Amino acid sequence: MADVIALSGIILALSGLIWLAYRGYSVIILAPIMAALAASFSAAPLFATYTQVFMPSAGGFIVTYFPLFLLGAIFGRLMDETGMARAIADGIVRAMGTARAIPAVVLACALLTYGGVSLFVVVFAMYPIAAALFRAADIPKRLMPAAIALGAFTFTMTALPGTPAIQNAIPMPVFGTTPFAAPGLGILAAAIMGFGGLAWLFLRERQLAHLGYGSSVEADQTVTMMVDVDQAALTDTRHRSFFLACMPIVVVITLNYIFSVQILPQIDTGYLAQELYGQSTLDDVRGIWAIIAALIAGITFLLIANIKTVEYPGQTVGKGAEASLLPIFNTASLVGFGAVVAALPAFALVQNAVESVGGGPVISLALSTSVLAGLTGSASGGMSIALDAVGPTYLAQAAALGISPELLHRVTTIATGGLDALPHNGAVVTLLSICGLSHRESYGDIFVVAVLIPIIALIAVLALGLTFGSF
Repeated sequence: MADVIALSGIILALSGLIWLAYRGYSVIILAPIMAALAASFSAAPLFATYTQVFMPSAGGFIVTYFPLFLLGAIFGRLMDETGMARAIADGIVRAMGTARAIPAVVLACALLTYGGVSLFVVVFAMYPIAAALFRAADIPKRLMPAAIALGAFTFTMTALPGTPAIQNAIPMPVFGTTPFAAPGLGILAAAIMGFGGLAWLFLRERQLAHLGYGSSVEADQTVTMMVDVDQAALTDTRHRSFFLACMPIVVVITLNYIFSVQILPQIDTGYLAQELYGQSTLDDVRGIWAIIAALIAGITFLLIANIKTVEYPGQTVGKGAEASLLPIFNTASLVGFGAVVAALPAFALVQNAVESVGGGPVISLALSTSVLAGLTGSASGGMSIALDAVGPTYLAQAAALGISPELLHRVTTIATGGLDALPHNGAVVTLLSICGLSHRESYGDIFVVAVLIPIIALIAVLALGLTFGSF
């Protein structure tokens, strides 16, 4: 009976977190409150749970990943303020034309996010371009959020090898892998997500055209003004070289690979075994070090290439740094919530239920990560919770079975990218708000391209990975 009550507390806390986050409440506040609710059903001491379980886990996440959030936000801010992000998007749109509006928007979003630009920056930068393009092509506006989500929220976030997204970085210290783990499986999953999502959007475009839907020209005055103003901004970016605008992204991706595969393994890092450096190994830090070095190089390139156009570089960098704080504290708060839930005795029931499905550590890890990402509405948060709770256990089980850590890495990242995009996801809510559309109008298509098809890609990766191993 006590286990049932405790499990009810976890379910109630998770439900409250989802519902209140969906209604716009900050997860920084919600997560500790809901964690306390879950703990109270298990009769756990509340203050000790908060200070000794919640905060160390949240703080540990910040300690490990703050440099990635910080540098990523600065890089995205510079790409935005220098006009390079818009120059890339505009260049792709002009090259492909309005007849290919949907793939142009998807490709532009994908290139920006794969290059390290924050998905929130991409959403703000792409909306005016996508709105004008969809209107010119007479494509229903309700498909726009799904097109942006497909390019920014799916394969570039979880599947493509080498992506500097935080979702690709979190498994590296746990499994001792690099951002390029299991590249073949990652490319396969990316192809399923990308081509599957485009096929769905093309089908929906034809369906809506048959029903008489065209471009949503009844947008309110505020949105119309946003598009008009940004069209003027686009005109200003046309003189910028598309090649030069792409170079920071090329720098980040290339150096990420060179540092992780070529340079860092050649360096003597025996000093990491000292207590001062956490008695760690190069495998524990190689992936994070590589991304940090690549982003620093990308930021440096942006500042040098735009030395005459960025009037106050210190202020721009400062604004980027400030923009990193809310995302990392949101995610860290969710990690703290997950740590509390994982520490409760009733969590063992959930873990046992997942393990009872069978299939070994790879499938169990995929299920755990996917379910927790969906419950928290956060890919990085759900992944961190799952890896903190069961990552080392599944790694040991996989090693005993001869399963590659690279396979665990890629399966974990892809598993976060399905259920995380449920309606309460912060990025989904933000995207719909910026586009001026409701869940009723546009979430169905987001669900297909950002939830359903990524789950299909995960199943394909699991089938091939367990049959042939990582490749």
